[in-house]
Amino acid sequence: MSQILSLLLLGLFATTSTQVYAQDSDGDAARGGGSVPTYKNPKASIEARIADLLPRMTLEEKVAQLIQGDMGGWMNFADPLDNTLTHNQTGLEEMMRLKGGSIWAGYSSTFEKFVYGVTVGQKYLLEKSRLGIPAFIQSEGLHGFTNNGTIWPSPVALACSFNRDLLQAGAKTISDEAEGVGVNHLFAPVLDLGRELRFGRVEEGFGEDPYLTGEMGKAFVTGLQSGARRNTSSTAKARMASTCKHFAAFGSPQGGLNLGQVSGGERELQTTYVRPFAKACKDSLSIMTAYSSYDGIPAVSNKHLLTDILRNQIGYNYWVTSDAGAVDLLHSFHQVSSGREQDAKLAVENYSGEMGGGTYTYLTLVDQVKNGKVDIKYINKTVEYILRAKFSLGLFENPYPYADYAKTIRSASTKAKLLEMERETIVLLDNKSKTLPISKSIRSVALIGPSANKVIFGDYTFHGADKWGTTPLDGFKKVLATTSVKINYAKGCELWSHEETGFAEAVSAAQNSDVAVVVVGTWSRDQNELWQGLNATTGEHVDVADLGLVGAQLPLVKAIKATGKPTVVVFVSGKPVAEPWIAEHADAVVSQFYPGELGGIALAEVLFGDVNPSGKTSLSWPRSVGTLPAFYNYLKGSRPLDPGYIADDGSLHFGHQYVLDSPVPLWSFGHGLSYTTWSYSGLTLAKQNLGAGEPLKLSVTVKNTGTVAGKEVVQIYVTDVLSSVVVPVRNLVGFSKVELAAGASAKVDFTIPATEFGLWSMENKWVVEPGLFTVTVGPSDQVFANSTFTVTS
Repeated sequence: MSQILSLLLLGLFATTSTQVYAQDSDGDAARGGGSVPTYKNPKASIEARIADLLPRMTLEEKVAQLIQGDMGGWMNFADPLDNTLTHNQTGLEEMMRLKGGSIWAGYSSTFEKFVYGVTVGQKYLLEKSRLGIPAFIQSEGLHGFTNNGTIWPSPVALACSFNRDLLQAGAKTISDEAEGVGVNHLFAPVLDLGRELRFGRVEEGFGEDPYLTGEMGKAFVTGLQSGARRNTSSTAKARMASTCKHFAAFGSPQGGLNLGQVSGGERELQTTYVRPFAKACKDSLSIMTAYSSYDGIPAVSNKHLLTDILRNQIGYNYWVTSDAGAVDLLHSFHQVSSGREQDAKLAVENYSGEMGGGTYTYLTLVDQVKNGKVDIKYINKTVEYILRAKFSLGLFENPYPYADYAKTIRSASTKAKLLEMERETIVLLDNKSKTLPISKSIRSVALIGPSANKVIFGDYTFHGADKWGTTPLDGFKKVLATTSVKINYAKGCELWSHEETGFAEAVSAAQNSDVAVVVVGTWSRDQNELWQGLNATTGEHVDVADLGLVGAQLPLVKAIKATGKPTVVVFVSGKPVAEPWIAEHADAVVSQFYPGELGGIALAEVLFGDVNPSGKTSLSWPRSVGTLPAFYNYLKGSRPLDPGYIADDGSLHFGHQYVLDSPVPLWSFGHGLSYTTWSYSGLTLAKQNLGAGEPLKLSVTVKNTGTVAGKEVVQIYVTDVLSSVVVPVRNLVGFSKVELAAGASAKVDFTIPATEFGLWSMENKWVVEPGLFTVTVGPSDQVFANSTFTVTS
């Protein structure tokens, strides 16, 4: 840390234990003297502080709170390696005058320079602005603090762990890294459901299931927010503002196309898309709206969605913001508005702020209020929401970075948690003849494929992050370092080419090895490369019409399998890959949805048996794009089955659903194998007959019947046998991950709230109907134990 920054921060921290007051126009609380207004009293309640501050604000100050500014307005981050500690004072003052409520700070920079920029920004607001209102300092936190922080696996991979506690602990480390450098608002988690697999952003969510998404989302929000910043008020209730997004139904656009319309009715909205937000986000200090329209109404101006459901039904009382440039889309894309003024009016009347990335339509609000076009009550209420979030963070007492921020960046404890999570995200999809684990006593192993020596993170990582990653080849070298096993590596082909000139080397590597591991899949880019237009097959605005492997990857797998050597296929991907040939012919198949920094090590540990795989797939794997949707919880009667197929010899075997294919996925949600075996027994319901609103209490015994220790995810599904409206064939309502030594057993208890087996009725309300229900234990497509219960009226 430079001497200049050290002196600045030391002076700053010397003031944080006492109140720093800015002179306001009423003469209240001049620094160092005068009476203290309630909003600056850290012992006052949050609601009292809001009530005191809001009337003091001018219209212009209120509107400035609603618009996202940019740290680039006073800092030059063009060179990520430049460490010049200087800023543009004029740019700083103008930014804070117009767009001072939230500041985008998602830049790749030295930490020293970044901390300097945050410090001068917050110091100006607290000490030089009229009322001393601090700013949100914002960045991305989808799977790690992306300002050069530790990169975790993509959310779709995190969900495969089915481990709430581990995810919560991981999210805490993300806040540890961000909080220290002055970031107090992270854009995560994403609760969009992965039910339209052509959509490029599938990797950003926690999978296809509303229950799993809600549970993992809640763990993530809790991990990010729990605790308090240093030297804050006793009423502060969070250390970081999480941002649940994108409210709502954004992940299922028609055709899988980014920003495309989402078609559906009220029942589907309430049953499927709203529930994860209701469970995970009521206490999240912010929510971000979707770009898309639902049933023809853009989310950013959807009163039913943002006011009736979010504010009134869910009872959400914190900050809501649009996505980048989304307010402008009301006239430029959706064409439901005549221009910028109407854009701003439609959005603010649903109590939302405006993110940057567009033309800043909210700059029109001051004149619109003065001209009587917009009622100031909407401005006031929206400002109330952002102030509540800021007081909840304790920002009025201490919005600054910490002098010891370096201690929490890539700490040993964070890396230990990361490696634990990397291991639990890997899913063993198939293991014919116990091909895996690979023995460390073999002579040699072939490691082949375009992804075998490549770091592939998901989207929402910044440029240069891959320098922290480990490839599968790195992992093989580490895990086999103390053995005599020779690694025969060959790339084989590029991810993005049909060129097969590398096949000969790859085939030779397989022929000269005892086992071949072929690593293929999809690929994404960091945010710089993605928006520069470099090729990718997943990520934001990267949508596909085919879910199969691109280029020469499938021919490469076939060529390696043709050598006769046991062939393990590893999919490193951001979504399921639809390749039935591999499912049928590979000796083992492993899924590693985009990993974090230690993914290469974890993969090698699993393949060679140092770690027993315990992941369960958070997405169903379709046979082809034509068999979509593949999600497990389809409505009853929606998946008739009379499949046909094309045999390996090319002969045609005709069916009807589908003529030459099957709607049944290759692997369904919740599937995942282990190197040990499990048995279930003693499924017991505390009561077979439940009164209205009474929870379902049950227990089941799981035993490790194999020869190695392992972790098993006990999954509970419920089906409403006879209902007034069509309901899913089954719904996940509970899960628990248990670790057992070989031969050990454990009784696992569940208490499932009645709302989990309810439905959205024809009267448009959530009810639990009386009648018979079935409960099953196992993944979504298997039954290891089952029972029934009855709900009485």
